[in-house]
Amino acid sequence: MYETLVTELAGSIYTITINRPDKLNALNKIVIRELGEAVTEVYENPLIRAAIITGAGNRAFAAGADIRGFAGLTKEEGMALAKQGLDVFLKIENAPKPIVAAVNGFALGGGCELAMACHFRLCSENAQFGQPEISLGLIPGYGGTQRLTRYIGKGPALEAILTGNLINATAALHFGLVNYITGPEELMNKTKAILFQIISKAPLAIAKSIAAVNAAGGNDAGFALETKLFGECFATEDMKEGTAAFLEKRQPVFKGV
Repeated sequence: MYETLVTELAGSIYTITINRPDKLNALNKIVIRELGEAVTEVYENPLIRAAIITGAGNRAFAAGADIRGFAGLTKEEGMALAKQGLDVFLKIENAPKPIVAAVNGFALGGGCELAMACHFRLCSENAQFGQPEISLGLIPGYGGTQRLTRYIGKGPALEAILTGNLINATAALHFGLVNYITGPEELMNKTKAILFQIISKAPLAIAKSIAAVNAAGGNDAGFALETKLFGECFATEDMKEGTAAFLEKRQPVFKGV
């Protein structure tokens, strides 16, 4: 049914697996579009009571965006790219049924943003979270500046975003970014066990609880600003240098222009 996803419905729980293990499950436009379609299925299929998003293999949940797709984009195209991902991730965040991330390995850039868009997260011991866009002359563009700040606080979020440093599983649990750490073999079973407990409750109360808790996160003006600033990065020479250096496997030389 999907080119980049594998989906399975079992016991009212719908598992959505990003299936690009050879690319560390990187998010390209097709993955984002298909995630949107799969989440629409969560909304519309009455047989689905909850969903899990995960990545194929043990190395990565989703290791960021496909950087090759950034080359040559204009400011306006960069904003459109950000909006495409942000719209899907907001749809996940606002779903009336719980959508939980089971993070196995790297969750970087857009992958970290995808995990944070889910209602909560579990991870395996080898998980690594991060927003390394700064090394490309970019900022997070799928809601990362907003959600990371909400989850771990302004100071830790700014440090992570400005350095590009990764957050390991232990630190993620300490910050409250994840609810549980498990062994890789136990991750899906633990996630499903929690969801089975949740879906034994009243569906309308679940939906209203999600909406009420989301309302505690503040207004959404920051998402619009992030999209604008992400697009503006594409008009800079530093972004062109950062992405070229990444693809050429060398250190970038940024000049602030």
